[in-house]
Amino acid sequence: MSKYQSLRSSRGKYSFLVEKRAVKATLLLLLLCAAAMVVSTGIGSQFVSPIEVIKALFGHADPTNQIIVTKLRLPRVVTAVLVGASLAVAGAVLQGIIRNPLASPDVTGITEGASLGTVLFIFIFGGSLSIVWMPVAAMIGAFAITGLLYILAWKRGISPLRLVLIGIGVSAAAKSISYMFIIGGPMQLAQRSLTFMTGSIYGVSWQHDVRMLLPWLIVLLPATWLQARHMNIQMLGDDVAQSAGSRVQMHRLILLVLSVALAGAAVSIGGAIAFIGLMAPHMARRLVGSSFGSIVPVSALLGAIILLLADLAARTLFLPRDIPAGVLTAAIGAPFFLFQLYRNRNRF
Repeated sequence: MSKYQSLRSSRGKYSFLVEKRAVKATLLLLLLCAAAMVVSTGIGSQFVSPIEVIKALFGHADPTNQIIVTKLRLPRVVTAVLVGASLAVAGAVLQGIIRNPLASPDVTGITEGASLGTVLFIFIFGGSLSIVWMPVAAMIGAFAITGLLYILAWKRGISPLRLVLIGIGVSAAAKSISYMFIIGGPMQLAQRSLTFMTGSIYGVSWQHDVRMLLPWLIVLLPATWLQARHMNIQMLGDDVAQSAGSRVQMHRLILLVLSVALAGAAVSIGGAIAFIGLMAPHMARRLVGSSFGSIVPVSALLGAIILLLADLAARTLFLPRDIPAGVLTAAIGAPFFLFQLYRNRNRF
Protein backbone atom coordinates (compact mmCIF):
# COMPACT_ATOMS: atom_id res chain seq x y z
CA MET A 1 0.00 0.00 0.00
CA SER A 2 1.41 3.42 -1.00
CA LYS A 3 2.38 5.74 1.82
CA TYR A 4 1.53 8.75 -0.39
CA GLN A 5 -1.82 10.31 -1.17
CA SER A 6 -2.19 12.39 -4.35
CA LEU A 7 -4.61 15.34 -4.29
CA ARG A 8 -5.46 16.89 -7.66
CA SER A 9 -7.86 19.66 -8.72
CA SER A 10 -10.60 18.80 -11.23
CA ARG A 11 -8.70 20.35 -14.17
CA GLY A 12 -5.31 19.06 -13.00
CA LYS A 13 -3.85 22.56 -12.65
CA TYR A 14 -2.96 22.03 -8.99
CA SER A 15 -1.81 18.78 -7.44
CA PHE A 16 -0.25 17.72 -4.15
CA LEU A 17 1.68 14.64 -3.13
CA VAL A 18 1.10 14.19 0.58
CA GLU A 19 2.42 11.45 2.83
CA LYS A 20 -0.33 9.85 4.87
CA ARG A 21 1.77 10.33 8.01
CA ALA A 22 1.76 14.05 7.21
CA VAL A 23 -2.02 14.15 7.62
CA LYS A 24 -1.70 12.63 11.08
CA ALA A 25 1.13 15.01 11.99
CA THR A 26 -0.87 18.02 10.78
CA LEU A 27 -3.94 17.04 12.80
CA LEU A 28 -1.80 16.40 15.91
CA LEU A 29 -0.04 19.76 15.57
CA LEU A 30 -3.39 21.46 15.02
CA LEU A 31 -4.59 20.06 18.35
CA LEU A 32 -1.32 21.04 20.07
CA CYS A 33 -1.57 24.56 18.68
CA ALA A 34 -5.19 24.90 19.87
CA ALA A 35 -4.23 23.58 23.33
CA ALA A 36 -1.24 25.95 23.51
CA MET A 37 -3.51 28.86 22.59
CA VAL A 38 -5.97 28.02 25.38
CA VAL A 39 -3.22 27.53 27.99
CA SER A 40 -1.32 30.65 26.91
CA THR A 41 -4.49 32.74 27.07
CA GLY A 42 -5.17 31.58 30.62
CA ILE A 43 -1.69 32.21 32.06
CA GLY A 44 -0.77 35.67 33.27
CA SER A 45 -0.89 37.96 36.31
CA GLN A 46 -4.39 36.56 36.90
CA PHE A 47 -4.82 32.87 36.09
CA VAL A 48 -7.86 31.86 34.06
CA SER A 49 -8.63 28.14 33.87
CA PRO A 50 -8.80 26.47 30.43
CA ILE A 51 -12.53 25.81 30.94
CA GLU A 52 -13.12 29.55 31.60
CA VAL A 53 -11.04 30.43 28.53
CA ILE A 54 -13.18 28.17 26.34
CA LYS A 55 -16.35 29.61 27.90
CA ALA A 56 -15.08 33.12 27.20
CA LEU A 57 -14.55 32.23 23.54
CA PHE A 58 -18.29 31.49 23.33
CA GLY A 59 -19.26 34.49 25.47
CA HIS A 60 -20.35 32.52 28.57
CA ALA A 61 -17.52 33.27 31.05
CA ASP A 62 -17.46 35.46 34.15
CA PRO A 63 -17.49 39.15 33.03
CA THR A 64 -13.99 39.78 34.43
CA ASN A 65 -12.55 36.68 32.76
CA GLN A 66 -14.42 37.56 29.59
CA ILE A 67 -12.59 40.89 29.36
CA ILE A 68 -9.20 39.39 30.27
CA VAL A 69 -9.51 36.65 27.66
CA THR A 70 -11.15 38.38 24.71
CA LYS A 71 -9.90 41.95 25.08
CA LEU A 72 -6.46 41.64 26.67
CA ARG A 73 -4.84 38.26 25.96
CA LEU A 74 -6.49 36.68 22.92
CA PRO A 75 -5.30 39.35 20.42
CA ARG A 76 -1.71 38.69 21.51
CA VAL A 77 -2.13 34.91 21.23
CA VAL A 78 -3.74 35.10 17.78
CA THR A 79 -1.04 37.53 16.59
CA ALA A 80 1.67 35.11 17.77
CA VAL A 81 0.06 32.31 15.76
CA LEU A 82 -0.25 34.41 12.60
CA VAL A 83 3.27 35.89 12.78
CA GLY A 84 4.92 32.56 13.64
CA ALA A 85 3.12 30.74 10.82
CA SER A 86 4.06 33.42 8.27
CA LEU A 87 7.75 33.45 9.18
CA ALA A 88 7.92 29.65 9.15
CA VAL A 89 6.32 29.30 5.71
CA ALA A 90 8.51 32.11 4.33
CA GLY A 91 11.57 30.19 5.58
CA ALA A 92 10.35 26.89 4.10
CA VAL A 93 9.89 28.49 0.68
CA LEU A 94 13.34 30.15 0.80
CA GLN A 95 15.06 26.89 1.75
CA GLY A 96 13.24 25.18 -1.12
CA ILE A 97 13.97 27.61 -3.94
CA ILE A 98 17.56 28.33 -2.85
CA ARG A 99 18.10 24.65 -1.94
CA ASN A 100 19.97 25.79 1.12
CA PRO A 101 19.12 24.50 4.63
CA LEU A 102 20.59 27.68 6.16
CA ALA A 103 18.25 30.03 4.31
CA SER A 104 15.60 31.93 6.26
CA PRO A 105 14.17 35.46 6.13
CA ASP A 106 16.40 36.73 8.95
CA VAL A 107 19.61 35.03 7.79
CA THR A 108 19.27 36.34 4.22
CA GLY A 109 18.43 39.89 5.33
CA ILE A 110 14.74 39.93 4.34
CA THR A 111 13.60 40.43 7.94
CA GLU A 112 16.02 43.33 8.45
CA GLY A 113 14.90 44.86 5.16
CA ALA A 114 11.29 44.72 6.33
CA SER A 115 12.35 46.18 9.68
CA LEU A 116 14.17 49.02 7.94
CA GLY A 117 11.08 49.75 5.82
CA THR A 118 8.92 49.88 8.95
CA VAL A 119 11.39 52.04 10.91
CA LEU A 120 11.54 54.49 7.99
CA PHE A 121 7.72 54.50 7.90
CA ILE A 122 7.61 55.32 11.63
CA PHE A 123 10.18 58.13 11.41
CA ILE A 124 9.07 59.69 8.12
CA PHE A 125 5.34 59.75 8.75
CA GLY A 126 5.39 59.77 12.58
CA GLY A 127 1.70 58.95 12.93
CA SER A 128 0.46 61.24 10.17
CA LEU A 129 -0.30 58.26 7.90
CA SER A 130 -2.52 55.32 8.93
CA ILE A 131 -0.63 52.25 10.20
CA VAL A 132 -2.68 50.22 7.74
CA TRP A 133 0.12 51.12 5.33
CA MET A 134 2.82 49.68 7.60
CA PRO A 135 2.78 46.18 6.01
CA VAL A 136 3.23 47.82 2.62
CA ALA A 137 6.26 49.74 3.90
CA ALA A 138 7.68 46.52 5.39
CA MET A 139 7.22 44.67 2.10
CA ILE A 140 8.87 47.46 0.12
CA GLY A 141 11.87 47.26 2.46
CA ALA A 142 11.96 43.46 2.20
CA PHE A 143 11.78 43.49 -1.61
CA ALA A 144 14.46 46.20 -1.85
CA ILE A 145 16.89 44.23 0.31
CA THR A 146 16.13 41.00 -1.60
CA GLY A 147 16.87 42.72 -4.91
CA LEU A 148 20.15 44.12 -3.57
CA LEU A 149 21.08 40.70 -2.19
CA TYR A 150 20.55 39.02 -5.56
CA ILE A 151 22.59 41.67 -7.39
CA LEU A 152 25.52 41.34 -4.98
CA ALA A 153 25.38 37.53 -4.89
CA TRP A 154 25.08 37.02 -8.66
CA LYS A 155 28.24 35.75 -10.30
CA ARG A 156 27.33 33.58 -13.25
CA GLY A 157 24.61 32.17 -11.04
CA ILE A 158 23.80 32.11 -7.34
CA SER A 159 25.97 30.09 -4.98
CA PRO A 160 23.98 29.05 -1.85
CA LEU A 161 26.89 29.77 0.49
CA ARG A 162 27.62 33.15 -1.16
CA LEU A 163 23.95 34.06 -0.87
CA VAL A 164 23.90 33.29 2.85
CA LEU A 165 27.19 35.07 3.59
CA ILE A 166 26.21 38.20 1.63
CA GLY A 167 22.77 38.00 3.26
CA ILE A 168 24.40 38.17 6.69
CA GLY A 169 26.34 41.27 5.60
CA VAL A 170 23.30 42.96 4.03
CA SER A 171 21.28 42.15 7.14
CA ALA A 172 23.91 43.80 9.35
CA ALA A 173 23.98 46.88 7.09
CA ALA A 174 20.19 47.24 7.14
CA LYS A 175 20.15 46.87 10.92
CA SER A 176 22.86 49.54 11.24
CA ILE A 177 20.84 52.01 9.18
CA SER A 178 17.78 51.32 11.34
CA TYR A 179 19.78 52.00 14.51
CA MET A 180 21.13 55.24 13.03
CA PHE A 181 17.54 56.49 12.72
CA ILE A 182 16.75 55.28 16.23
CA ILE A 183 19.78 57.01 17.77
CA GLY A 184 19.21 60.29 15.95
CA GLY A 185 15.40 60.44 16.16
CA PRO A 186 12.91 61.74 18.74
CA MET A 187 12.80 59.69 21.95
CA GLN A 188 9.19 58.54 21.55
CA LEU A 189 9.70 57.24 18.01
CA ALA A 190 13.10 55.77 18.93
CA GLN A 191 11.62 53.78 21.81
CA ARG A 192 8.83 52.45 19.61
CA SER A 193 11.31 51.46 16.89
CA LEU A 194 13.74 49.83 19.33
CA THR A 195 11.00 47.56 20.71
CA PHE A 196 10.08 46.72 17.14
CA MET A 197 13.68 45.86 16.24
CA THR A 198 13.95 43.25 19.00
CA GLY A 199 10.74 41.54 17.92
CA SER A 200 7.77 41.79 20.24
CA ILE A 201 4.03 41.33 20.09
CA TYR A 202 3.40 43.25 23.28
CA GLY A 203 0.38 45.54 23.22
CA VAL A 204 -1.22 44.25 20.02
CA SER A 205 -4.96 44.68 19.46
CA TRP A 206 -7.72 43.26 17.30
CA GLN A 207 -8.25 46.52 15.47
CA HIS A 208 -4.72 47.67 14.74
CA ASP A 209 -2.83 44.39 14.39
CA VAL A 210 -4.88 41.24 13.86
CA ARG A 211 -7.25 42.86 11.37
CA MET A 212 -4.30 44.43 9.56
CA LEU A 213 -2.32 41.18 9.26
CA LEU A 214 -5.10 38.66 8.65
CA PRO A 215 -6.16 39.74 5.11
CA TRP A 216 -2.58 39.41 3.86
CA LEU A 217 -2.23 35.90 5.26
CA ILE A 218 -5.62 34.74 3.98
CA VAL A 219 -4.28 35.42 0.48
CA LEU A 220 -0.57 34.60 0.83
CA LEU A 221 -0.64 31.30 2.79
CA PRO A 222 -3.05 29.42 0.46
CA ALA A 223 -1.28 30.91 -2.58
CA THR A 224 2.02 29.52 -1.28
CA TRP A 225 0.54 26.07 -0.64
CA LEU A 226 -0.82 26.00 -4.20
CA GLN A 227 2.76 26.36 -5.45
CA ALA A 228 3.91 23.20 -3.62
CA ARG A 229 4.21 21.15 -6.81
CA HIS A 230 6.58 23.69 -8.35
CA MET A 231 8.69 23.73 -5.19
CA ASN A 232 8.97 19.92 -5.32
CA ILE A 233 10.13 20.08 -8.95
CA GLN A 234 12.67 22.82 -8.23
CA MET A 235 14.24 20.71 -5.48
CA LEU A 236 15.34 18.28 -8.23
CA GLY A 237 17.60 20.92 -9.77
CA ASP A 238 17.14 23.35 -12.65
CA ASP A 239 18.07 20.91 -15.44
CA VAL A 240 15.69 18.20 -14.30
CA ALA A 241 12.92 20.75 -13.63
CA GLN A 242 13.27 22.24 -17.12
CA SER A 243 13.29 18.81 -18.74
CA ALA A 244 10.04 18.08 -16.85
CA GLY A 245 8.45 21.14 -18.51
CA SER A 246 8.61 23.49 -15.54
CA ARG A 247 9.10 27.22 -16.18
CA VAL A 248 11.81 27.37 -13.53
CA GLN A 249 12.62 31.08 -13.45
CA MET A 250 8.99 32.22 -13.50
CA HIS A 251 7.93 29.88 -10.68
CA ARG A 252 11.08 30.77 -8.68
CA LEU A 253 10.17 34.45 -8.97
CA ILE A 254 6.58 33.79 -7.87
CA LEU A 255 7.77 31.76 -4.88
CA LEU A 256 10.33 34.40 -3.92
CA VAL A 257 7.67 37.13 -4.07
CA LEU A 258 5.35 35.06 -1.87
CA SER A 259 8.14 34.38 0.65
CA VAL A 260 9.21 38.02 0.87
CA ALA A 261 5.58 39.20 1.16
CA LEU A 262 4.89 36.73 3.98
CA ALA A 263 8.00 37.79 5.88
CA GLY A 264 7.24 41.48 5.30
CA ALA A 265 3.66 41.19 6.56
CA ALA A 266 4.79 39.27 9.66
CA VAL A 267 7.62 41.69 10.48
CA SER A 268 5.35 44.72 10.11
CA ILE A 269 3.35 43.45 13.13
CA GLY A 270 5.75 41.31 15.17
CA GLY A 271 9.03 43.06 14.44
CA ALA A 272 12.34 41.36 13.69
CA ILE A 273 11.62 38.00 15.35
CA ALA A 274 14.55 35.78 14.42
CA PHE A 275 15.16 32.14 13.52
CA ILE A 276 11.58 30.84 13.38
CA GLY A 277 11.91 30.69 9.59
CA LEU A 278 15.04 28.58 10.03
CA MET A 279 13.92 26.17 12.77
CA ALA A 280 10.32 25.33 11.83
CA PRO A 281 11.02 23.99 8.27
CA HIS A 282 13.82 21.75 9.57
CA MET A 283 11.51 20.32 12.23
CA ALA A 284 8.75 19.89 9.62
CA ARG A 285 11.04 17.87 7.33
CA ARG A 286 11.91 15.59 10.22
CA LEU A 287 8.23 14.98 10.85
CA VAL A 288 6.74 14.66 7.36
CA GLY A 289 9.51 14.23 4.81
CA SER A 290 10.49 16.41 1.87
CA SER A 291 7.18 17.01 0.02
CA PHE A 292 6.29 20.71 0.19
CA GLY A 293 2.59 19.83 0.11
CA SER A 294 3.20 18.60 3.66
CA ILE A 295 6.02 20.90 4.72
CA VAL A 296 4.05 24.13 4.21
CA PRO A 297 1.12 23.43 6.61
CA VAL A 298 3.31 21.60 9.15
CA SER A 299 5.89 24.43 9.13
CA ALA A 300 3.09 26.95 9.63
CA LEU A 301 1.78 25.09 12.68
CA LEU A 302 5.27 24.57 14.14
CA GLY A 303 6.15 28.24 13.64
CA ALA A 304 2.90 29.24 15.35
CA ILE A 305 3.59 26.95 18.32
CA ILE A 306 7.23 28.09 18.67
CA LEU A 307 6.33 31.79 18.80
CA LEU A 308 3.32 31.12 21.02
CA LEU A 309 5.48 29.32 23.60
CA ALA A 310 8.32 31.86 23.29
CA ASP A 311 5.92 34.72 23.94
CA LEU A 312 4.34 32.86 26.87
CA ALA A 313 7.78 32.33 28.43
CA ALA A 314 8.82 35.92 27.71
CA ARG A 315 5.85 37.43 29.55
CA THR A 316 5.73 35.01 32.50
CA LEU A 317 9.28 33.86 33.40
CA PHE A 318 10.63 37.33 34.23
CA LEU A 319 7.65 38.96 35.97
CA PRO A 320 6.97 41.80 36.40
CA ARG A 321 9.05 42.39 33.25
CA ASP A 322 7.59 41.53 29.87
CA ILE A 323 10.61 40.90 27.65
CA PRO A 324 10.30 40.71 23.81
CA ALA A 325 9.62 37.25 22.42
CA GLY A 326 12.34 37.83 19.83
CA VAL A 327 14.97 37.63 22.58
CA LEU A 328 13.98 34.05 23.40
CA THR A 329 13.69 32.90 19.76
CA ALA A 330 17.18 34.32 19.13
CA ALA A 331 18.57 32.55 22.22
CA ILE A 332 17.23 29.23 20.94
CA GLY A 333 17.77 29.86 17.22
CA ALA A 334 21.40 31.04 17.26
CA PRO A 335 22.81 27.70 18.55
CA PHE A 336 20.48 25.89 16.13
CA PHE A 337 21.89 27.95 13.23
CA LEU A 338 25.49 27.20 14.27
CA PHE A 339 24.64 23.49 14.51
CA GLN A 340 23.15 23.52 11.01
CA LEU A 341 26.16 25.44 9.70
CA TYR A 342 28.51 22.81 11.16
CA ARG A 343 26.34 19.92 10.00
CA ASN A 344 26.20 21.19 6.41
CA ARG A 345 29.80 22.43 6.21
CA ASN A 346 30.74 19.88 3.51
CA ARG A 347 27.79 20.66 1.24
CA PHE A 348 29.14 23.99 -0.05
